[in-house]
Formats: sequence, C-alpha cells, structure tokens
Amino acid sequence: MNFFQNRPVFTTVLAMTVMLVSTLALAEEKKEPAGKAAVVNGVAISKDDFDREMDFYIKRANQRGQQVPEAQMGLMKNQVLDSLIDRELLFQETKKKGINIDPKDVADELQKIKQRYAKPGEFEQLLNDMGLTESDVQNQIERGLAIQQLIDNEVRSKVTIGDEEVKSYYDANPQLFEQPEQVKASHILVKVDANAPQEEKDKARKKIESVQEKAKKGEDFATLAKTYSEGPSGPNGGDLGYFRRGQMVKPFEDAAFNLNPNETSDIVETQFGYHLIKVVDKKPAQKMTYADVKERLSEHLKKQKTDSEAGAYIQSLRGSAKIEKFL
Repeated sequence: MNFFQNRPVFTTVLAMTVMLVSTLALAEEKKEPAGKAAVVNGVAISKDDFDREMDFYIKRANQRGQQVPEAQMGLMKNQVLDSLIDRELLFQETKKKGINIDPKDVADELQKIKQRYAKPGEFEQLLNDMGLTESDVQNQIERGLAIQQLIDNEVRSKVTIGDEEVKSYYDANPQLFEQPEQVKASHILVKVDANAPQEEKDKARKKIESVQEKAKKGEDFATLAKTYSEGPSGPNGGDLGYFRRGQMVKPFEDAAFNLNPNETSDIVETQFGYHLIKVVDKKPAQKMTYADVKERLSEHLKKQKTDSEAGAYIQSLRGSAKIEKFL
C-alpha cells in the first residue's frame, strides 16, 4: 500500500461544499421547503435539502459500484442529517465571528466550477434543469468559504506538527511508504463495445491497424493519438501519466508492464476497444525516502489532527446549541 495513494484526507467543509455545488446536487432553492428535517438554533434545514444530500451520497456510492444495504439506510440518513446540522452550526458561528467573504473569491470559485463544463451553455442548462440560479450556487460557495475560514482560524491555525512526530510516524510505518513499480505510457484507442456485432469490431480493427502502420513508419505517436484516439487522453497525445498495477484493465496492464521504454505494443483488445500502447518510462518498486515524503507527510499529519480537532470543535458548538430533528 502506498501511503500517498491511500491516505485519509481531512475533508474541509469548503471542499465538500464546492464538490457538491459542482455536481449541482445541493444548491439551495428559493421556494419554501415542503417540510423540516431539523431546526438549528431556530434556523430550519428543509426536507428538500436533506433529500438532495441523500440522493447525492446514494448516487456517489452507485458510481463506485456500491449499493447501500437497506439495513444501513437508517444509519446513513442520520449521518447525512448530522452533516447538514454541523454545517449549519458552523455557518452560524461564522456570523458570530464576523467573517465576511470577498465577492472576488466567490467569483473565482464559481469560475472554476463553470470550467468543468466545457460545452457552451452546458452549465446554464444544468442549472435550468434543476430550477436553480447562478445566485443559488454563489450563496453556497460563500457559505463554504466562510466555514473554511472559520475552521482555519479556530482549528487549523492552532495545530502544530513537530519534525520529531513526522519522523516517528515514518519510522513506525515503513509499509506505507513503499512505492510500487510504475509505468508511464500513452495510448491510442479505437472504441468498440465488447458486445458489438462482428462487423463493427472488424471496422474498428481495420482503423487501429491503419494507425499502427503509420506508427511503424515513424509517425509521431502523440500526433497520431491527437488525430485518431477516441479516448479522453487523445487531446493530450494519449498521455496516461504514471500508473501502477491494478489501475488499468488486465490486458492493458499486462501489455504495458511487459514493454520497455520507447517500445510500442501490438494491438491490445480490452472491453473498451482496441489500443496501441507506447511506454515512455518505467520506475522500479522502491521505498520513498524520508526526505522525499517529509513535507507531504507533515501536511498529512496536520490534516489528520485538524480533522480530529475540528470534530471536537463542532461538538462544542453542539453542546450550546438547540437542535431539533424531525426525521
């Protein structure tokens, strides 16, 4: 297990808010809620907001190939409601602390979200489909930024990690810093469904064979990928970056790890279609040195401790709050 590929990361409220807004799953509605899920110090959390958040988490689980068992649904609902309550408590605290967000910061975050929707009008259409406005999204971003500033001021700024603590963790957990063998590769993909009629498969095969001939004659692989590849990496010359075993489908992985740098594979068939793979570089398995990981490890331990302290901070807010649940 590689430490930096499996580390738990403190999920800031801002990160969660921006993520949820970017999927347009949790923006507030202007209309009156159909009912209340909870009331926090006199401020209602609508049933609509709760339902949207539940829907988001269920869809997220499904995208990872996971199903939420019916027996665990009650626990999940309680956790989702508690998350909404915690964010409301934190936002209320930002008001008490007089935290104000620069409109430019909100605009910058909104622009980052818009850039995730490449097609003209795609972002606006998503808003329209959900009956939302850009102002709704801006409000959520502003809340998230305010909460993040509160966490930074009241929790993160007070957390310190000494060099001795970092070195002690590194020495005590050597297995976390093993770097597995890695390959850096590019590929050209001609798509065809695994269950497609043979005629379609033959057509795709002829296309990849013609590209293969161009590569054998010395044409630049990256240029061929930009021109012919039907995969998402095509515009980047087919570049997949570094990957380790277990990250690609088996036929692709086997071919890539059996190549030497600057070698190009024969045609490889996977469930996605036909590939040509070119290996650019290979890194053998090795242990990351303390010097290599010190800075990132220190930041990880600080995030871990901040996570714990943030939980305690929220519990202190709950202790003095009036919270009513209606689910």
